[in-house]
Amino acid sequence: MIRFLLNDELRHEDDLDPNLTVLRYLREQRGKTGTKEGCASGDCGACTVVLAEPHAGRLRYRAINACITPVAALHGKQLISVEDLKQGEALHPVQRAMADMHGSQCGFCTPGFVMSMFALSKNTEQYHREEALEALAGNLCRCTGYRPILDATAAAMQQIKHTDGPVDAFDRQADETLERLRAIAADDGSLSKRDHQGYLPTTLDEVTDCLAANPTARLVAGATDLALEITQQHQALPTLIHLDRVEALQTITEGDGFLDIGAAAPLTDCYDALATAFPDFGELLGRFASTQIRNRATLGGNIATASPIGDTPPLLIALGATVRLRSANGYRDLALEDFFLDYRKTDLRTGELIERVFIPLESKRRLFAYKVSKRIEDDISAVCGAFAIRLGDNGRRVDEARIAFGGMAATPARARACETALQGAPITQASLETACAALDGDFTPISDFRASREYRQRVACNLLRRVFIRIAEPRQAVMVSDYE
Repeated sequence: MIRFLLNDELRHEDDLDPNLTVLRYLREQRGKTGTKEGCASGDCGACTVVLAEPHAGRLRYRAINACITPVAALHGKQLISVEDLKQGEALHPVQRAMADMHGSQCGFCTPGFVMSMFALSKNTEQYHREEALEALAGNLCRCTGYRPILDATAAAMQQIKHTDGPVDAFDRQADETLERLRAIAADDGSLSKRDHQGYLPTTLDEVTDCLAANPTARLVAGATDLALEITQQHQALPTLIHLDRVEALQTITEGDGFLDIGAAAPLTDCYDALATAFPDFGELLGRFASTQIRNRATLGGNIATASPIGDTPPLLIALGATVRLRSANGYRDLALEDFFLDYRKTDLRTGELIERVFIPLESKRRLFAYKVSKRIEDDISAVCGAFAIRLGDNGRRVDEARIAFGGMAATPARARACETALQGAPITQASLETACAALDGDFTPISDFRASREYRQRVACNLLRRVFIRIAEPRQAVMVSDYE
């Protein structure tokens, strides 16, 4: 059984298929059809709903894609859909603003935009255009051109900002909701229907024991990739083990020269630590899909899916990250570059999961990272390049270089010949050309619908040129053309 609040109604659900998504639950089980299905892959935002949960002594509100979120993720949370925003006979301020500013035309995408605006209103006290753009980046509209939607967001935030006291019923009932959710969170949860089983462990030992007893089970962290097997490929996964209630897998700490990140920590939670330590990592995470996806997707999941074009593995490899792999028999630490064996094949053994990611912190090393894709935001990489560089001789020499790419091979991989060419090299045009020639021999990329082999090879070298330009900018020691 799972227990959660559907708006303010306590739900006990014990006859749901673990493969059921939140979207289908709302539309087919509860008759709440305001939440729409546009893509079934988390790309369009029409299915956006908000989950509220206890965090740091208060309620935390997060927008998610209902179309790729398993219903078991609701356990211990409050699910808020567009139907729940109405305040008695009056519209919620975000709904009223959408109507007043003519932000809706055909209306299909409108509920998703409204829910993203609602989440933004709960997570910020003042309107900032850049925050609004980021909050709405995961919602697509074919009709309005977005300007009236942004105007509506600004108007709603201004009204909310100048409202004395609680803005809505969610504010008025916040303390009560918090206590109700805390009581639910203490309960065990599971789902079972026919021959499909979903487990919701709360400790790491429970996870490893469950995995040992069910070696073919699929692990569910954010499910932003796994759920596509259900929604796009129409598969039914017989056994699922959910990790989002295991606090030990979500901690983020810094100490002993490492950044220590739990594998099931959502990318939204990872952002501050990674962006502080490595600004370019933060820039890339800002382009990692949408807010809705980052609220669910995890660092461990992005690694475990073993995609050759995953965003974070090249950066982590360049930084010398290691992963801790855990099973009922203990754990082992493995350099991330050795974790990927072949296309979608990893060194994970039966009964193992990724427990933690350890990233070395070195004050003299700088990370440069670039993602090249057809769209700036919410798109998959054609090439992702990461360059961890340690300079000497007052920034005039490369003392150490670790370089990794995604999209250039069957796995994320290091450019070892290029690294060797850069070792001890001065920051000069001649050194750059030598390193680019070495990089040409590091990979034999394929051509596909995202990019041709020749394009990928050219882009990889141009990203290295961009690194040299950024290093040399303070002194203008190197001038490189044609790097875009």
